[in-house]
Amino acid sequence: MKSTLKDTRSHILAVGRSLTARQGYTGVGLNALLKAADVPKGSFYHYFPSKEAYGCALLEDFVEQYRKDLGATLLDTSQNARARFFGYFAGWLQKQTGPALQDRCLVVKLSAEVADLSPDMSKILRKGVEDIIASLSDTLDQGITEGSIAPLPDTKSLAQSIYHQWLGASLVAGLSRDDAALKAAMATTVQAVPAA
Repeated sequence: MKSTLKDTRSHILAVGRSLTARQGYTGVGLNALLKAADVPKGSFYHYFPSKEAYGCALLEDFVEQYRKDLGATLLDTSQNARARFFGYFAGWLQKQTGPALQDRCLVVKLSAEVADLSPDMSKILRKGVEDIIASLSDTLDQGITEGSIAPLPDTKSLAQSIYHQWLGASLVAGLSRDDAALKAAMATTVQAVPAA
C-alpha cells in the first residue's frame, strides 16, 4: 500500500511539473492537475495537506532532480572544468529554447510568480539557486587549478553574476520567443571565463 501511495504522489508531481512548466504554478488548478494525472478529485489532500504543500513538494522534487543532472554535467571527469562549465550553459540554452516545455527550468518559470505567493516555496527556490551557484563557482575553481580556465579574482561573485544573467536572459527569451538573449548571455559568459 505504501509504495502505491508514493507512486501516486510521484505521478501527481511529475504531471504537475509538466503542467507548471507550461502554465505556471497559479495557472494549474487542482481539478486540471488531478484530471491530467487521472487521480480522483477528492484524493489530492490524501497526498498533500494543501496546494502550497504540493507546490513545495513539486519544487523540492525539481531541485533534487536538477541537482543530480547538474552533478552529472559538472562532475563529468571525461572533460576539463571549462568544458563542463560551458556544457552546463549549452544545455540550458538548448532546454530553454527547445520544443519540450516540460524540460524548461522551473526556477526561471516560477521565481517571480512564487516570490510574493509563498515564503516556503521561495525558500526552496532560493536554496536551489544558492546550490547551483556554489557548484558553478566550484567548477570555476577547479578549472583555474587544473589550468583550463585563466585565473579569476572572485569565482563566487562571477558564478553568481553569470547565473543571474542567464536567469534574466531566459525571461527575455520567453518574452521574445527567440534565443537572442540566451546567445548574448553565452557570448558574455565566454568573455568572462577565458581559457588559460
